Amino acid sequence: MQGERIFSGSPYEEKAGYARAAVAGGWIFVSGTTGFDAQTKEFPADVEAQCENCFRNIENALERAGATLKDLVRVQIFVTSQEEFERIIPIIRKHCYEARPANTTVFAQLVAPHMRVEVEAIAVAPSGK
Repeated sequence: MQGERIFSGSPYEEKAGYARAAVAGGWIFVSGTTGFDAQTKEFPADVEAQCENCFRNIENALERAGATLKDLVRVQIFVTSQEEFERIIPIIRKHCYEARPANTTVFAQLVAPHMRVEVEAIAVAPSGK
């Protein structure tokens, strides 16, 4: 296996055979990350709280790889509707404004009905990774 793998402890990582993030070739690839709250082990009901959790979980994975949200170069955001997208724009801005990553947003049905937003990210890895 090439590169470093980062695991969050989510049961789905084992179940589906993936890592929260992979560090390889100078990049950190963060898997699609939903609004799961690692503290409460639940999904908040509102899309804004779920979006905050997405970025908190991505930030945790990046920190374990030695990076921060400032190192983001690409995000892909999957959200269930235009209305929900409008509600999370300020949260995306808050977490991405310094890095100004390339962004694609897609309206999509997610894996489970209680999931309202999912964010995938790519960041520059610290030198030497």
